[in-house]
Amino acid sequence: MAHKQRYFEDVEVGQEIPPLEKHPTTQQLVKYAGASGDFYQIHYDKDFAIKNNLPGVILHGALKNAFLGQLMTDFAGERGWLRKLSVQYRGMDQPGSPVVCKGKVVKKYSEDGRHLVDCEIWLENAKGEKTTLGSATVMLPSRHPED
Repeated sequence: MAHKQRYFEDVEVGQEIPPLEKHPTTQQLVKYAGASGDFYQIHYDKDFAIKNNLPGVILHGALKNAFLGQLMTDFAGERGWLRKLSVQYRGMDQPGSPVVCKGKVVKKYSEDGRHLVDCEIWLENAKGEKTTLGSATVMLPSRHPED
């Protein structure tokens, strides 16, 4: 999906990043397992997950990382770059329950001719609990490339 290009001059500290809602399914987990090579049974075998004291099948941590990566590449736009992405898993999420990727701008600065924006990012479950916390840095184009 094409997103409007965001420019460095248009971003302000404290600005919220437009949220990204995801609706993970067990089919998506199976596809992700095939693509990533992560076939640990807690991601597709409900009985196995329950026997391991989990509430049921849970999302791959790396898939949640990918959701937050998409949040940031959508924010940066086609001419922007995702420079850094870091997350910590603090809770489990299950297929069949929506998750929302959110974030806010915490710093903007120029360094070596690059226009950079640091953001706090997180993933919330349907109860509003933050299950994955992180940070990201994007490089944005300038409306004045000579700056």
